[in-house]
Amino acid sequence: MMPENETIPTPILLPAPVARKSSRSFLWSTIAIAALILAGWQWYETRQKLDVAQQEMARQMAEAKAGSEAAQQLLRQQLDALQARIGTAEGKLDEFQGLQSLYQDIARSREEATLLEVEQAITLAAQQLQLAANLPVAMLALQTADARLARLERPQYLPLRKAVAKDLERLKAVPFVDVPGISLRLEQLVTGADKWPLASLGRPVVKNEALPAGEQSWWQRTTGSIWQELKGLIRIQRFDREEVALLAPGQDLFLRENFKLRLLNARLALLAHDSAIFHSELKIAQAWLSRYFSSDDKAVQGAIAVLQQMAAAEPNVELPNLSETQAALQALRNTKEKR
Repeated sequence: MMPENETIPTPILLPAPVARKSSRSFLWSTIAIAALILAGWQWYETRQKLDVAQQEMARQMAEAKAGSEAAQQLLRQQLDALQARIGTAEGKLDEFQGLQSLYQDIARSREEATLLEVEQAITLAAQQLQLAANLPVAMLALQTADARLARLERPQYLPLRKAVAKDLERLKAVPFVDVPGISLRLEQLVTGADKWPLASLGRPVVKNEALPAGEQSWWQRTTGSIWQELKGLIRIQRFDREEVALLAPGQDLFLRENFKLRLLNARLALLAHDSAIFHSELKIAQAWLSRYFSSDDKAVQGAIAVLQQMAAAEPNVELPNLSETQAALQALRNTKEKR
């Protein structure tokens, strides 16, 4: 323990710590200034980058806006083109529908016209059977009607086609009689009757062996003329048959006309389907040919052969009617009218 009167020595302050303090302040000031400079440079650099980014963003936004406007304009153009195409398609669709409607109308008109032709053919066939008994024409008319129906290719016409086929089979089973052909041959016989020689008026063939007129003298020509006149006054004829029908002068005209009437009566009986009168008239005409006309003539022989062939024909053939076909046609007409 120190005494109370002992003096405590005063410490001496040295200048070294002051210098150290000022150097530290300078250091910190330098650091602060450097930091400020670095912060300012970073702020400036950041500001520059931000401006560049803003400009780039503005440019990209402008480009995006321009692209959007171009895309919108292109989209509007495409929409306009699409609307135009849709309008064109709608117009074509309307035109197609109109053409389809027109085609359906034409098809219906053609079908009606074809059905009308079928009806006319069936009516013609019935008339030919009932009035003229013309079997070939009736069959041809029914075949034409069946061909017209086949073109339509509709199932609703099958009943009518079946009826037509049945009537055709019935007509094919009927014995064929060529009524028009027989009628034509009778007409040819009527026309040729005026040219056939009669047996009672036949003359021998005279051969003229006289010399030509230029080689005869005048007295030969005069004598020849007188001799021809004398021969014309006298006729010698030989008859090989026992009985020859002699005709008075001028009666050959009545014979030929009556013979024509017989043939015409046979023709009328043929058209009327009267078998008895037809065969009777042909028999009489054939007997007249053999008796009154010259059997040596080829035309007369041909007429006799034709009459014999026609006598074998049977005009009175029962022909079937077309009632089934007509009923099927009427039923089809009624079905169409109900629609």
